[in-house]
Amino acid sequence: MSIDQSPPTRVILEQRGGWHRWGTRLAWLIAGLSLLSALGSAAAFSQYFQTDSRVAEKYHSLSRVAADKVAIVSVSGAILGGDGFARAQLDHVAEDPAVKAIVLRIDSPGGTVSGSDEIHHRLTTLLNDRKLPVVVSMGGLAASGGYYVGMANGGRDDVIYAEPATLTGSIGVIIPHFDLSSALERLHVRDDSIASGPLKEMLSPTKERSPELAKREREVLESLVEGMFVRFKEIVKAGRPKLDDAAIDKVATGQIFTAEQARAAGLVDRIGFLEDAIGRAVELAGRDANTIRVVKYSPPKGLLDEVLGGNRAGASLANLAELATPRAWYLCSWWPVLVRSR
Repeated sequence: MSIDQSPPTRVILEQRGGWHRWGTRLAWLIAGLSLLSALGSAAAFSQYFQTDSRVAEKYHSLSRVAADKVAIVSVSGAILGGDGFARAQLDHVAEDPAVKAIVLRIDSPGGTVSGSDEIHHRLTTLLNDRKLPVVVSMGGLAASGGYYVGMANGGRDDVIYAEPATLTGSIGVIIPHFDLSSALERLHVRDDSIASGPLKEMLSPTKERSPELAKREREVLESLVEGMFVRFKEIVKAGRPKLDDAAIDKVATGQIFTAEQARAAGLVDRIGFLEDAIGRAVELAGRDANTIRVVKYSPPKGLLDEVLGGNRAGASLANLAELATPRAWYLCSWWPVLVRSR
């Protein structure tokens, strides 16, 4: 038997050259540069991304690619205050340094005294903190609390635009009250509520009052209305500094004015549409049509909004309680307690 005596097989491991090491390093370098580039691009174009879940920002007009913006802030429908869409828009603008001017688009009959004053306060604060010019564009109706909100314009000249068919004015205060006690008496229904004092049930529509108590209640309510009315006229004077006290008293009768009547009375500056107000805002921002982008805001729609077409039927008990609560109103309406915010 023969034995294979061939030499043993040798395995030689060869180390790769320097090119492999540099190739690996180059790959990591390219990956790192790509990551830095992506982060830089995200930062550079962050103003184009939606970050606020309460508002959806959309392009409106002028340059589509400009970084600086004119923001159209809408105040639409009855103003009830609280965490409404108007406030959400103002909060969004406050956090967006790209916004260089505001066009305040008003189509509102007004609303509660507190709600109107809250929007006016937040807008004035934003104007002062950011030094933003505000131009008012009135839609079909900018009355009472709607006009009140429009006075947050810094007292500038040529910043209030009304459309030819706009109705505005209605400067005044109303506390609605309905006396149903006689009707309930015929139905043998009597309000037997227990209150801590005779004035606790002021404005109750079902409580029967003595002549003396009715007179006392009226005096208290008239003093409240007068105090709020004085503030309304002070707000108008701040927004229309060219009007003296006599001129303001002349228009502060609760009357509604057409656009031309309002311009003649000094309540508005110019007759023009939204585009005219935008042009004035661009001018006050020191830009031109090629260097600024106009944006507007809308509430984000959910699945239920899509199914119902954006209109949710019915009202919650909270909304009904809100509307039934006695309040003072800056409102152009003969039945304020039935208004509902859009």
